[in-house]
Amino acid sequence: MSPTTIGFSAIVLAAGSSSRMRGANKLLLPMGGEPLIRRTVRAVLGAQPEELVVVTGFADRAVRQALAGLPIHLRTNAAFEQGQMSSVAVGARALTMATDAVMVCLGDMALLDGADYRELIEVFARLEDRSIVVPLFGAQRGNPVVMAWRHLPGLFSGQPNLGCRKLILDHPQEVFAYQAAHDRFVVDVDTPEDYAFIAQRLAAADRPVGTR
Repeated sequence: MSPTTIGFSAIVLAAGSSSRMRGANKLLLPMGGEPLIRRTVRAVLGAQPEELVVVTGFADRAVRQALAGLPIHLRTNAAFEQGQMSSVAVGARALTMATDAVMVCLGDMALLDGADYRELIEVFARLEDRSIVVPLFGAQRGNPVVMAWRHLPGLFSGQPNLGCRKLILDHPQEVFAYQAAHDRFVVDVDTPEDYAFIAQRLAAADRPVGTR
């Protein structure tokens, strides 16, 4: 398949308190030689979005410092304790460029690289009758979610803590469930055990961000 040329914007959610990490802020932990959040954001940048907004909240200053020098827009969600949906709304409102699609990403998916994010954009670009892409591995739903720009207002409202789920539930006929050939879209860092497993996996693979 030849590459497509659609433009997309990206939102990276980096506001959570890492409540299951037993005192550590997962986004600031080293992963492949740099803070986890910096690795994630660099990977998203590797997919060449036209605009990228990172939403911070908990440990705002430290997360911002970890991202210093990257070509991104930073927005703080003062109400981050209200849940992920509040951060999605902050990020959606901060986008300034109308593009073909919006990708909503989690800040703790260390296994994804630029080619993985681009893979979902290519899938979205080839849809003819649906406007939301949700990656799956087997029966497990993953992230990020890609949606047409016209769905953006739908991210401004909805029940707390649901993130993009309300949009997906409200528009099931618009959803394309993309069965990925790998598990990287469903692996994130929630616990110290997750962190140790993923760090070990990265070390074994020794794969630079942005490449296959």
